[in-house]
Amino acid sequence: MRHKAFFYLFLFSLLIVVLLYANNKNMYKAEARKIEIAHKRIDIVRDSLKAAKADLIEAKYFSLENNADAQEYFNYKTLDKDIVRIKEEVLALNHQEDGNPLVPYGKINGEKCIVNKIEVLNHRWLIAEFYAGDLRGEVLVKYFFNPEKPTTFDSIETVLYNKK
Repeated sequence: MRHKAFFYLFLFSLLIVVLLYANNKNMYKAEARKIEIAHKRIDIVRDSLKAAKADLIEAKYFSLENNADAQEYFNYKTLDKDIVRIKEEVLALNHQEDGNPLVPYGKINGEKCIVNKIEVLNHRWLIAEFYAGDLRGEVLVKYFFNPEKPTTFDSIETVLYNKK
């Protein structure tokens, strides 16, 4: 009788081991499928990132960052400081009574024109966005930078957008 009890205990243990093995095998397959799907998603995201990076490089083609010829105009050691100085000088013009003189409109509906965003395109041009109340626009500016003197600015063209 003792042998029968051990035999049934052995069969029961063997049955549990087989069930656990089958369950773990199914769990392993399910996890492997999840990992495979995750790898496919990662590949899709990598491809999207490469495309977005290419689009960004294309969009920044006309920028000082990607224009080595324009960068040569500046001292490479102080390039970042010089660009910040140019932007600060444009923003400092906002404090004049009639608004920023780079915007040729003066006051519009009693509101002075204020430049709020600037992008330096190269060593001679910058583009700036301005607003006056509900109206907004852009101005293309020619500038001459000299480290020892204040930067001189000259508006080339402006665009004024309608209210939205």
